[in-house]
Amino acid sequence: MEFLIYLFCLGVGLVFTLITFVMGHHGGHIGSGGHAEAGADASDGPGFSAFSPTVIASFVTAFGGFGIVFHNFGPTRPAFISAPLAALCALGVASVLVWFMRKVFAHTQSSSESRISTLVGMTATVIGTIPENGVGEIAYVQGGSRYTAPARVETGVPLPNGRVVKITRVVASQFYVEPT
Repeated sequence: MEFLIYLFCLGVGLVFTLITFVMGHHGGHIGSGGHAEAGADASDGPGFSAFSPTVIASFVTAFGGFGIVFHNFGPTRPAFISAPLAALCALGVASVLVWFMRKVFAHTQSSSESRISTLVGMTATVIGTIPENGVGEIAYVQGGSRYTAPARVETGVPLPNGRVVKITRVVASQFYVEPT
């Protein structure tokens, strides 16, 4: 019975992998409009999720494959030995996959979003009048890209369009500026 469970896991994982490959190769996606590697985890940014269908499929496939190997080896044949060993090996395979994919994505998924910490002290231009004690809009250039952001004046005075300002701080998504 254990052998059939391991064989089933191996088969399901391989079939999922083949379907994902064929669908991805022909422009299709698995799921509701997302990529097969989309998932939720505790990370704070984009990348490769430990709970993605790809990782889960690799775990299931590895569990089935290692389970078959351990089931056919005399000392590890009993299910209470082969199942935990197969699960441990499958966890190792899935962990290596996550580590590898995160390394790949870290090098390939560069972001055009600017780094907030480097903005303080930069100059910007008011592109949406900043009213007295209100919010307007600024534009700034960083790394060759132009960005816009909501802005307030530190002193609360109004600033017209076209005025050059200096960014003094950023709180959440709001920029604070002062006239130059």
